[in-house]
Amino acid sequence: MHEAQRFLQDLALVLSVAAVVTILFHLLRQPIVLGYLLAGVILGPHVPIPLFADRENVGTLAELGVILVMFSIGLELSVRRLVALLPTSGLTGLIQIGGMFWLGHAVGQIFGWNGTECLVGGAMVAISSTMIATRALAGEKVERKVVDLVFGVLVVQDLAAVVIMAALTAVAAGRAAAPSDAVLETVGELAAFLVAVLVVGFLVVPRSVRALIRLGSRETILVASVGFCFALALLAHRLGYSVALGAFLAGSLVAESGHGEEIERLIAPLRDLFAAIFFVAVGMMVDPRDAAEHWAVVLALGAAVLVGQSALVAIGTFLAGNDLRSSIRVGMSLAQIGEFSFIIAGIGTSAGAARDFLYPVTVAVCILTSFTTPWMVRRSGRVARAIESRLPHALQTFASLYGSWREQLRERARRRTVSARIRRQVRLLLLDGALLAALLVAGAIAHERYAPVLAARLRLGPGLSLALVVGATALVALPFAIGLLRLTRGLGTTLARVVLPAAGRGELDLAAAPRRAFRVTVQLGVALLVALPFLALTRPFLPFWMGLALLGLALFGLGIAFWRSARNLDEHVRAGAHLVLEVLVRQAGRPAIAQRAPLDQVATALPSLGHLTAVTLEPGSPAVGRTLIELDLRGSTGASVIAIGRASGPGEDVAAPTGREVLAVGDILTLTGTSEAVGAAAALLLGESASPAPAAILPR
Repeated sequence: MHEAQRFLQDLALVLSVAAVVTILFHLLRQPIVLGYLLAGVILGPHVPIPLFADRENVGTLAELGVILVMFSIGLELSVRRLVALLPTSGLTGLIQIGGMFWLGHAVGQIFGWNGTECLVGGAMVAISSTMIATRALAGEKVERKVVDLVFGVLVVQDLAAVVIMAALTAVAAGRAAAPSDAVLETVGELAAFLVAVLVVGFLVVPRSVRALIRLGSRETILVASVGFCFALALLAHRLGYSVALGAFLAGSLVAESGHGEEIERLIAPLRDLFAAIFFVAVGMMVDPRDAAEHWAVVLALGAAVLVGQSALVAIGTFLAGNDLRSSIRVGMSLAQIGEFSFIIAGIGTSAGAARDFLYPVTVAVCILTSFTTPWMVRRSGRVARAIESRLPHALQTFASLYGSWREQLRERARRRTVSARIRRQVRLLLLDGALLAALLVAGAIAHERYAPVLAARLRLGPGLSLALVVGATALVALPFAIGLLRLTRGLGTTLARVVLPAAGRGELDLAAAPRRAFRVTVQLGVALLVALPFLALTRPFLPFWMGLALLGLALFGLGIAFWRSARNLDEHVRAGAHLVLEVLVRQAGRPAIAQRAPLDQVATALPSLGHLTAVTLEPGSPAVGRTLIELDLRGSTGASVIAIGRASGPGEDVAAPTGREVLAVGDILTLTGTSEAVGAAAALLLGESASPAPAAILPR
């Protein structure tokens, strides 16, 4: 009975202090999550305030918060939607996790951490916080597309966190030779677990949930759903995986019944209650003195998360085929660390492989980034528009067309022969990259083990022995590096030809410049996709300067090629704009300039210009009397205006407008971009609600 009273006392104390602090933060318009963390600091043992709750009891309740939050996320992302998101989210996740792991490891080395501490530091900044990101997105009006992309990347990070924790556990336990074996074994076991759960779950869970719904009892639905969630979370825990993964799978399987939203509304109050307790529990672990003592590390890691996470996620999301504005918003929404970071830091400190300061540093970085996350989510749209509007014109043109090319690629890659060819090249690319990484790691290990022996036997200095080992490794790895470059170029060429087929023999190839731009972009994306995970995997073995030099040289060369191709593409679009104006004049006629003018001829001759669509400005249009800059058309929709046909006469037509031209009644604006962007731009120009095909649009 005494234990029950103690548990009830802790629960009452946690909720009472959290309520008072969060009311204050709500009145001050500060993030509520930060209020929960402050309540935890007040209740913790590290501050001289006569309020104390048992951390073990609160930690048990906090675990329930993690489970319920992940279950609710699964209810929003059914398995089918998750499978649709993984191709793009997987690309983004690999780029982000590899880049952040390498960056966090480098920060640890700068501050003199040991090898295991650097590994823990890199891993803990690589995983964003599902709970913080979810709460921040819930408090703002964010488009469903951005929310889906955020959740897709979070799921990839959570799956990667399982593998990372297995490898770190092996390292922290002192099994230096076991991490790679542990990773491979964990990946295989995780794949088997996922397949078994999904196969059985698909056969049983959706039917069972629909049967419960037919009973019409809200209480029965709530109890059964939460019970299934806890059961699958417990199963995952017993098999060595995180309870968060099991809860997420439970939610995804329940969502397959088609009643996910209804069940989510039922569990929302319970989820919010225990989520609050989770953040209070985190705050209880903070020792402000430790965080203050290591303030420089906290600021460095915080800056790495805020800048690196935002940039890497935005780049990965854009390369995966999303518009620039949404990509920036996704990146800024994931610039934080959270629950998995605490677990990762705890692995190192509890095993004695990392010093105790690492845990409060992790919590301090979480507090810093949780404070900035709501602000970044709220301002992400404005920041994205500002960045997009300030890009050079060539990059703006490329960003508008790249999305439409990716749409065409998704449509044409469904053909069996095209899909098989692409998959074969991707498999060869991954195999070559894995072999190259294995060779470099083997060379680094050989240097550590055999360089001293070689130096002693041949009476060589340390520098010369290092040069011999590095030279031998480079000589063996050179063919694989050349093969990797060739495979990357071949994949880029294949994808570019799928999107923009080459002209026949004897015909003028009008798509050469766009094809080159698309190929270089694919090469840049593949370089990041291979190089960043490669650097993360080899970071414990290769010197920091070597990894930085390799990445810098690759990105510098590809960056120059990309800029040149973007400039050529801009000139190509300007020439295409003149052709568009000629078609508008010839087919529409000057006396009837406001009539619809089909652009099929231009679309056939210049398929690289994307979804060409003409919109005529009618009297009463909100665009009349304003400029494109004032409308912020590109920044708010992602579409570009490549030509303006004037009602006043041929001499007034504008090819490749600067955005400062004042629009008038009867002007015909030719838009390009993705179908979604063009629809939004047309709706903005006509003063209508967003629609994929407004009445005044002239489709291809």
